[in-house]
Amino acid sequence: MSSLSELMLNVGESKTMALSALIKELKAEGKDVLSFTAGEPDFNTPEFIKKAAIKAIHNNFTRYTANEGDPELLKAIIEKFAKDNDLRFEPKNILVSSGAKHSIYNVLMALCNPGDEVIFQSPYWVSYPEMVKLAGAKPVVIETHAEEKFKITPEQLEKAITPKTKVFLFNTPSNPTGAVYSKDEILALAEILKRNDVFIISDEIYEKIVFDKEKHFAIGSVEALREKTITINGVSKAYAMTGWRIGYAAGNEKIIRLARNLQSHSTSNACSISQAAAVAALTQHSEEVTGMVIAFQKRRDFIVDELNRIDGIHCPLPKGAFYVFFDVSKFFGKTTDHTKITDSTSFCDYLLKEERVGLVPGIAFGNDKCVRMSYACSYEEIIDGINRIKSGLKKLG
Repeated sequence: MSSLSELMLNVGESKTMALSALIKELKAEGKDVLSFTAGEPDFNTPEFIKKAAIKAIHNNFTRYTANEGDPELLKAIIEKFAKDNDLRFEPKNILVSSGAKHSIYNVLMALCNPGDEVIFQSPYWVSYPEMVKLAGAKPVVIETHAEEKFKITPEQLEKAITPKTKVFLFNTPSNPTGAVYSKDEILALAEILKRNDVFIISDEIYEKIVFDKEKHFAIGSVEALREKTITINGVSKAYAMTGWRIGYAAGNEKIIRLARNLQSHSTSNACSISQAAAVAALTQHSEEVTGMVIAFQKRRDFIVDELNRIDGIHCPLPKGAFYVFFDVSKFFGKTTDHTKITDSTSFCDYLLKEERVGLVPGIAFGNDKCVRMSYACSYEEIIDGINRIKSGLKKLG
């Protein structure tokens, strides 16, 4: 057999997706497994969104749309950016894709050449380094720690920038840590970016899920950075529409044009029915979205309090998204009759095997001391999961 792609041989699969698939397998086998792995709200898509999709089907809106997205959805996205983020775009600045992940990939491919460097922080979303590699570029990771609330400083950013830096990939609210950068913190980073010839990809998919009166601020609204910033968003998280697969990118026309060209030869347009549903999500007010955020905050408060009651665990308070990212390194070296905990992977493997609790090892996000636990699940499951974690950790000696 001929050799396979060297590029793809150096790209690993998504750890979160792999774990979610494994847990679904175990459940299908009848195993009582609690999954806290996937970033997927447990709420149903609101009825008004589903009705818009059904109407689209009955109206035979089932054919190809324009590659960049249906004009009605482009209009809704433009209005959303203007109202929520002080971002001003025209249809030529927008590309609708099959999820925000697809949007980021398209833009990285449009921007990067072999040897370019892409800066992002650790802990990072699992797909960032792999997508950078696929674009032929080099990941440059800035490490952050719980003591700094998992946020980078302007000094760290400035130190990381080199003549090879092409992109700063920025994520707030953050997956996996739930960190939310304030307006002042973003403006401080913007001062560094103003002085450097660097593009910014701003991943804002968790924009609507913020707590404690925090407010999301779009870095692309900084006047000096408008032409350098490509803003990524979508409907998956805020509207419980993960399976509908609609994301979008907005920014400099030349960059978006290249991303459109790529999409035209890979996937073509995003699903027409999903686009119709996304129009409803973005244009019709719903108390259901507010209710989801209130429920997430209640779950967050409970889970952080309970985890911090466990001797050996340190869990910072996330300000957005729906994950806790907590330090379990004090359990490294502990054992049972059949297991020794040596890192975040063995910690998660142990709890999955011993207590049927699925967590994601922090190494997947660039931090091997921590694990990620999603609270995009029911309150009852969280209570059960915390009790199982306590039970499993008590058995370690």
